[in-house]
Amino acid sequence: MNSNTLVNSVINNPKFKNFGRFIFPSGFNQPTPTMKISNINSLLPYHSYINTNTTIEVLEYFENQVNNGQTIFYDIYSPEEKASDPSKEDTGLFFFKGKKNAPFALISAGGGFVYVGSIHESFPHALKLSRQGYNAFALQYRTYSGQTACVDLARAIAFIFEHAKELEVDTNCYSLWGGSAGARMAAYLGSYGPGSFGQNLYPRAGTVVMQYTGHNDYTPNDPPTYVCVGKNDGIAYWKTMERRINRLKHCGIPTEFHVYPNLGHGFGLGVGTLAEGWINDAIAFWQQQIDKTK
Repeated sequence: MNSNTLVNSVINNPKFKNFGRFIFPSGFNQPTPTMKISNINSLLPYHSYINTNTTIEVLEYFENQVNNGQTIFYDIYSPEEKASDPSKEDTGLFFFKGKKNAPFALISAGGGFVYVGSIHESFPHALKLSRQGYNAFALQYRTYSGQTACVDLARAIAFIFEHAKELEVDTNCYSLWGGSAGARMAAYLGSYGPGSFGQNLYPRAGTVVMQYTGHNDYTPNDPPTYVCVGKNDGIAYWKTMERRINRLKHCGIPTEFHVYPNLGHGFGLGVGTLAEGWINDAIAFWQQQIDKTK
């Protein structure tokens, strides 16, 4: 795998047959026959600072896991559910395994509910988390409405709870992460829980981690919330995020807020920017909440 590897060769790799079509987004633009993994920007128009080395790292992780016989993709809907609603074929969970029975994070990439930018905004995050011992999942969700996306996120939470023993994950103080549209999803599920989106009344998240979204809604009982955003974000105004965080803080909810000068929307891990390393702060914030439950 290198920068000249063709996107379509990854998508059509027999090793990735169950999930190859979800690795790169196709909701806004389709990969061209000559597109290389070093030039995927047109697939992610709402994202920035897409790092080829990070992309390669994720793809090599997938390849190694498959070669080692590990299951890395799970269906969240049954064959019967998919048969009655074929749109549910466009869903699933990528699993980045951490330590046995460690807490889990569930990450939803953004893309304006047009595409799911997982290759930049959830896979790299999940890989970082798993390498620090946490179990991490990246969600492939349906994009035709925010409501439907939240329904898929709720179903993913339910799936993890229902299969926690075989997945070897701890469901206590789990965290929901997201960027842009994915951050809205994380916030809604954090506020209202899976039961509000058609699932059983599983517990709400113990922490929500949000990147750059103009989400305003909240409840006085929201989970502890970590936020980061760029000051030059033309899609998600940083002061909107700051106001929401201040409201949560006023309710006595633990919060952490970071704003980075001269940084725009969709920076993901922020490799090569002032935001690089933010994910370590977010992990530390989540760990603080985990420690409070012990």
